[in-house]
Amino acid sequence: MFCLCVYEKDLYFQAMSLVPAFFHHLSEVLYQVLECVGVNPWVVERRRHTFLQREAAWDVEAHQDRRDMTTFHFGSQSEGTTTPGLQSDTDVLYTLNDINIMFSWADWQRGMWNLLMVREEDTPPQHYLLQLIRPDIPQPVPHYYHPDWVTDSQGRVFYSNMAVVRGWAARCGDRHMRHGPSNSFSEDWDFVTAFNCKCLPSEIMSWFTRIQHGNWPSQETLQAARRCGCFLVPVGHHGSVNQEIEWRITPNLIERLLMFSLNIVPIKCLVVLKMLKKQEFVKYIHCENCKFTTFQCKTALFFTLNRTPPTLWIKHRLVECIVRCLQTILEFLNQGIYPHFIVEGVDLFDGKLCRECQLRLEKAIQGMIQDDMHVLFHLQSDDLGQRLMAHPGNDVNAGICGRLVKDMFQHYLIHERQACNRLCNNREADVITSLNNEINILESLSADARTTQYDNNYIKFVVRYLTSVKASVTSSSCIQSGDPLPQDIWQLYGESLNTDVASSKLKLASMHYCQGELQRAASVLSEVEFDLDDSVQPVCGCGRQPYKDDLSKAFCEYTVQNDSHEQMTKKLAFCVRFLREEKFCAPRFLWCEMYRDVGDDVDHRDFNEHQWMDWAEVDARPFLLYLQYLTYRGLGVRNRQLEAFHGLKDIVISRDKLHQLYHPETVLNLSGHCWELEGDVQGALHVYNTSLRNRPRNNAANWHKQRLEMMLNH
Repeated sequence: MFCLCVYEKDLYFQAMSLVPAFFHHLSEVLYQVLECVGVNPWVVERRRHTFLQREAAWDVEAHQDRRDMTTFHFGSQSEGTTTPGLQSDTDVLYTLNDINIMFSWADWQRGMWNLLMVREEDTPPQHYLLQLIRPDIPQPVPHYYHPDWVTDSQGRVFYSNMAVVRGWAARCGDRHMRHGPSNSFSEDWDFVTAFNCKCLPSEIMSWFTRIQHGNWPSQETLQAARRCGCFLVPVGHHGSVNQEIEWRITPNLIERLLMFSLNIVPIKCLVVLKMLKKQEFVKYIHCENCKFTTFQCKTALFFTLNRTPPTLWIKHRLVECIVRCLQTILEFLNQGIYPHFIVEGVDLFDGKLCRECQLRLEKAIQGMIQDDMHVLFHLQSDDLGQRLMAHPGNDVNAGICGRLVKDMFQHYLIHERQACNRLCNNREADVITSLNNEINILESLSADARTTQYDNNYIKFVVRYLTSVKASVTSSSCIQSGDPLPQDIWQLYGESLNTDVASSKLKLASMHYCQGELQRAASVLSEVEFDLDDSVQPVCGCGRQPYKDDLSKAFCEYTVQNDSHEQMTKKLAFCVRFLREEKFCAPRFLWCEMYRDVGDDVDHRDFNEHQWMDWAEVDARPFLLYLQYLTYRGLGVRNRQLEAFHGLKDIVISRDKLHQLYHPETVLNLSGHCWELEGDVQGALHVYNTSLRNRPRNNAANWHKQRLEMMLNH
C-alpha cells in the first residue's frame, strides 16, 4: 500500500494560506468563461443524458440481434468533462454477458463458458489470468485445442487477451489501431471488449476501508459504489512475461458514479487540468512512449476532493482548486509513485512516465504555481486564454447541444441500418414476417418493468422506423403485382410519418408517384417543402460524414429549447432509404443505385458501405426536389417543374452545398436524369462525369454514362 505523504507539507499549507488576492476575481472570470464553452450544469447534464440514451440504443439493438451483451459509455464525453477544443474521443465498453467470471469454484454455472480469475505470485497488481472451466462440470478444460487458448507448464488452459485484438484486426484491416485495452478503426473512437465481474475483488474492496471519510465521497455514494461491479479488460502489464494472457481489472462503473456525484466546480477544475495536460505538460515529456494521461488528471482530482473540505469547491475559489490539484500531482511526482484512487497497489506512472520526465514535469508545475497561474492566460483550447483577457466572449453551448442531438440520432440510424441489413438477408416473402417479429420483440421489451426511459425513447423511434419500412415493403409488393393496397396500409404510414420531418413523408409521396397518384404526391411534397426550412439538420446512418459538416445556428438554438425526442425530430431530416424490397415505391431511375457496382467495385467497399450500398439512399432535400420535378412534369405544371430543376442545379453547381451532402454522387445522378428529361444529353453526360470524379467506384453513374455514350454513338 502506497504512503500518501503530503508534498513539502509546511510550504504547501503556507502557500495556500497566502492565496493571491486576484485569484478570487480570476476564479469568477474563469468560471464564466468555462460556462460559455460548454462546461456548465446544463450542458453537462445534456451530455450525460445523450450518452446514456446512446447506451440504451446499443443494448436494444443487441437484444434485437439476439446478442447477450451490454454497452457502456465512459470517459470525457459521457461525463461532461470536455469542450469542443479538447476534441475528446468517444469511449465505448462492451461486456460479453454469456461468459461467467468466477472468483471461486462456488461461482461456477452450468451451460456457460466459465473463466476462473487466477493470480500467481508474480502476477502484476490489477491483473489476473483467466483459466477456462468446462460448461458441463466444474472442472478445468484439460488441454489446449483452440488458437485463443494458452496452456502453461502445469497444463492449465488460459484465455488469451489477443483473441480480442485478432478479432478487431480482422474486422478493421489496415485501419486497425490498438491503444492499451482499446481497439478501433478511428482516432475518434476507443472500443473496449470486456468481461463483467459482478463482485468486487479484494484490491477494490479494500478501498472502502482505506478511503478517508468525511469530505468526499459521501456515505450514500460509497454505499452505491459497493453495488457496482467491475470489468476485466484485455491488456496485460507492459513488462510481464505473461502479457498476452493477463487481463486488467478496472472499476469504471465506480469511477463514473464518482464523477456523476460531483458539482460543477470540480468538473470545471478537471477540464482546466486537461487543457494544461494537453498544451503545457506535453512540452516537458520528451521520451518516446512517455505520457501524462487524462486519467491521471482525474485521479489527482479525486485525491484532492477527498483531502479537502467542501468549502473549497465553490465558484470564487476555482483557481485555488486547480492549484490544489496541481499540488497533488506534485506530491506524486516528488515521491515517484502515482497511486490509483480505487485499486490498491497500482502505480499509474508504471509504463507511462519515466523518472526523468517526472522530474522535468515536477519543475514545470512548480513554476506554474509560483507564477500565480498566469499560464491560464496562454491556454489555446477553446481560446480560453483570450477569453480570460477579454472576458467571456461568445457562447458555444448551443453548438454543443446541436452536435449532441445530431450525433445521437446518427447513432440511432446506424443501428437501424444494421437491423435492416439483417432483415434483407431473408427472401422478400419473409421480410414482412421478420419486420413483425422485430416490432413485437421491441414492444414486449418496452412493456418489461426493467426497461428504462432511455430504452423506451429508442424503442419508440425504432418501431416507427420499422413501421415505415413495413408500409413501404407492403406497398411495393402490391404495386409490383398490380393488387390494391390493403386498408391498413394508411394506418402504417400514419404511425411512421413522425420519424423525422421528411424521410417517411417523402417515401409516402414516392409511393403515390409510383402508383400514378400525382396530385396526392404533390400534396405530400408541399407539406414536406413547408417543413424543410433552413433550421432542419440532415442526418444519415450510412457512416459517412459530409466534407462540410456544419450545423445551422437556428437548429442549434432549437435544440437548446426543445430536449424531448418528439421535439428534436421536428428539426431532423434523415436521408431517404429504399431497400430492394421497396423498389416499386421508388422512381425507376433510383433503382440503378441498388445495383451500382461495376466489375470488382464490391471489393472496394468499406465495412459500412457493405451494409447499405445494395440499397438506394439519397439526401432528403435534393430528393424532395427530384420528386417535385417528376411529379409536376407528370401534372404538366411547367413552372413548378422548372423551379424544382433549378433548385437541383443550384445544389450540384455549388461546391459548398454539394459538400454538405451524405450522398453527393446519388444527388448528381438524379440531377443528370433531370437534364436528360429536359433533352440536354450533353449536360447530363457532364453531370454524370462530375459524379464519377466525386466517386469513381460503386457509382451508378457508370451505367448512365455508358448508356448515354452508346446513344450518342448511334
